[in-house]
Amino acid sequence: MSYREEDYLQLSGIQHFAFCSRQWALIHLEHLWLENYQTAQGQLLHQRCHDANQDESRGDLLILRDLRVSSPTLGLSGACDVVEFHRNSQGISLQGRKGLWLPYPVEYKRGKPKPHQADELQLCAQAICLEEMLCCSIEEGSLFYGETRRRQPVAFDASLRQTVQEMATQMHQYAQRGYTPKVKPKKGCSACSLKDLCLPVLCKKRSAAKWTAEKLEEEA
Repeated sequence: MSYREEDYLQLSGIQHFAFCSRQWALIHLEHLWLENYQTAQGQLLHQRCHDANQDESRGDLLILRDLRVSSPTLGLSGACDVVEFHRNSQGISLQGRKGLWLPYPVEYKRGKPKPHQADELQLCAQAICLEEMLCCSIEEGSLFYGETRRRQPVAFDASLRQTVQEMATQMHQYAQRGYTPKVKPKKGCSACSLKDLCLPVLCKKRSAAKWTAEKLEEEA
């Protein structure tokens, strides 16, 4: 399947969708947004990454920032924080550059590695976009975390690629329906910048007995 360009969704949204499909819908379908300390930190970390004037060339290494990418098969478009091109005989040719080069995407994140795969899925989606645009194969990329100041390599295996494809398909299905999933309260809700708009605390189940007891106490 190939999506029309006018139907493309934001590539960065796959990270939101993987963390919480309701959060994704509130941001990307209902266009709601609130900043908190964590999101502000993330914005500062990305400022230099997305400065195209900071592109670098160091011998056998070419570093491009804010590289715009898209994928007709995923129906996603966006920008990579950093794409490194390493000179390699197994690589691809680049306009205006001698030799062959292997692309290596690097995504910058605040904090530290997470227990879920949201960041890995976003990076893999970037790799798929690059593969389609450059007609190449990309086996690995890295996540750089601001708290640990270290890179975490990510292998783009078949399982990760399949999950990206499935999530992109579901995102498009929700977008076409204009569907915002219901609240499913979980541990990460307290740190979400949209918690005051989503109001997950109002959806916690309460027993009828507890509700009756509270009402009787109020009237006593």
